[in-house]
Amino acid sequence: MTPFPMSPYAPPDADALVTLYEDGAMIIADKPAGLLSVPGRAPEKAFCAASILSERHGAVLTVHRLDMDTSGIMVFARTKVAQSSLSRAFQERKVTKAYLAMVEGRPSPASGTIDLPIAAHSLQRPLRHIAEDGRPAITHFETLKSTSDKSLIQLTPETGRSHQLRLHLKALGHPILGDRFYGDGESAKRLMLHALNLRFRHPESGQHVHFTAPKPDCFL
Repeated sequence: MTPFPMSPYAPPDADALVTLYEDGAMIIADKPAGLLSVPGRAPEKAFCAASILSERHGAVLTVHRLDMDTSGIMVFARTKVAQSSLSRAFQERKVTKAYLAMVEGRPSPASGTIDLPIAAHSLQRPLRHIAEDGRPAITHFETLKSTSDKSLIQLTPETGRSHQLRLHLKALGHPILGDRFYGDGESAKRLMLHALNLRFRHPESGQHVHFTAPKPDCFL
């Protein structure tokens, strides 16, 4: 297997990671594009969202991840009990997620559902591809705004496969701007994909909670 060529890790400063909410069970943060969610294998990749939050708030525990190039909302647990509860909610698809993406062109129809299975690429990691024998992957999309050559789309995934949104939009014929894996990496200064909000039950109180990471200024 041949690794896909990767750029050197050049993350933004720690201040770019914004804490949106915290309590005794969890922390909600807005991760900037270019920052790893959790530590990578190489020593220089130890600097990440989890390490910044641990330094800022005390030890945090991983619940889920965002791709390094994706910005937006993340939840981290502060106790083992909360981590178990939140992780189970993600696994059982009890967490509602919404993303924003800037894509090439104007999708037609303007809304719909993409139901295409995804598998790991056999020759180049960490790439994925659409494959009949892949794992089920479903994404709902709605166009919010368009110009002559690009559109702002809201995405609601039912599943959480690696690179799902990036692959599904490529398959739709409208790759995400700035996608160096599946589109034209030079079409934007960053991957134009943002995790907008999360809805789930609080791991301690059981109440429904809803958190939003503001839309980046570079989006339509």
